[in-house]
Amino acid sequence: MKKKALSTLVVSALMVSALAACGSNNATSNSGNTADGNNASGKQKVVAWAWDPSFNGKALNIAAELYQQEHPDFELEVVDMSKTDLEQKLNTNLAAGVTEGLPDIILVNDPNVQKYVNSYPGTFADFTNSSVDYSQFSQYKVDAATVDGKIYGIPFDIGVTGLFYRSDLLTEAGFTAEDLENITWDEYIEIGKVVKEKTGKYMSTINPNDEALTSVMLQSAGSWYITPDNKGNFVDNPAMTETLRIYKAISDSGIAKPVTGWSEFVGSFNSGDVATVVSGVWQIASIMDAQDQKGLWAVAPTPRLNVEGGVNASNEGGSSWFVLENSANKDLAMDFLGTTIGGSSEFYERFLTEAGGVGSFIPAFSSEAYQQTSEFFNNQAIYADFTEWSTKVPGISLGMYTQEAKDALKNELPNILNGADLEKSLANIQKLFEQQVQ
Repeated sequence: MKKKALSTLVVSALMVSALAACGSNNATSNSGNTADGNNASGKQKVVAWAWDPSFNGKALNIAAELYQQEHPDFELEVVDMSKTDLEQKLNTNLAAGVTEGLPDIILVNDPNVQKYVNSYPGTFADFTNSSVDYSQFSQYKVDAATVDGKIYGIPFDIGVTGLFYRSDLLTEAGFTAEDLENITWDEYIEIGKVVKEKTGKYMSTINPNDEALTSVMLQSAGSWYITPDNKGNFVDNPAMTETLRIYKAISDSGIAKPVTGWSEFVGSFNSGDVATVVSGVWQIASIMDAQDQKGLWAVAPTPRLNVEGGVNASNEGGSSWFVLENSANKDLAMDFLGTTIGGSSEFYERFLTEAGGVGSFIPAFSSEAYQQTSEFFNNQAIYADFTEWSTKVPGISLGMYTQEAKDALKNELPNILNGADLEKSLANIQKLFEQQVQ
């Protein structure tokens, strides 16, 4: 029987199918190109869809500059749109069977990989036997782009996590940097209690409507909300049970400041109310917005769950580049991505220095760019640390129904925080998830 979540996706797409008919009017895919990929000026052109021109778009333009050194006739067009618009337009066209107007290259959030590949078989190019050496990437990023043993994309940015902390506040509470190295979440909570008592500051934030923290905990133990075969993974899962026990313990301990959205979350540490932030490497920019805190921050490894396989490394976010199988410029697009984002240390050095982006291409980790120290973070070589941790992140299968599983969890989370029996709550979450996807 067709999965309900997939059916909803297709029906929603068809409800706006008028957009699909307009796809070829967007002047995006292959606009001006002939069947051999050449445009009217004689250049070989590929088109890419992406969001965030200062980050993802910037990365593509860096890659294009490098590729043009050996391929002067190459031309890249980057079409900027919001993430929501990109996903809606792609789903609308693919569900309606319309390929005209689609680009050669798209950016895909890692949790969406399996859903795209399985929902639209034959749509995305298989990179498995390409010239890309995937052993050069952190394994968990390769796993995210792999479906049924085939690799469908080029790993791009990562969200390897760390424990950002205010060194002055931790020192005031009597702790050293060594006290935060490779700790468990239970130890983190105990440290937080002392910080709250000695400084009056919260140790962290908590938002029951945001599953980011539970995701970080689960992946650090090599687990996820769903199994590799897309079944709910809430019952009889020690990592899940421990994650929710810790989450409730953080809430009950009084060390966490309640927040309700992104602005409150960022404001909590920018204002100095919160002493630590467990988040992805991309959080650096938000932390550095508070220039009055320059030199007061440092980063330690992510706390770990006290379960078998738990490690002090995890990930939050990240994406990969895909090529459409039926693109007139498929081979050119694959070579462009494979040569640059899929195999160039110079690309990743420039991506870091020019856009603040961190990738998972291991040969770049030893470069001068990744060894740079940060004055804001008390002259710590933060990027060297993050990249080292990225090699330790457990690989997991994100499956097709991550969002549905997260939604089921969030529905029950208030009950858990209010003291409901955890075993019964996990059974409720499992049942709700199964109802959503059957």
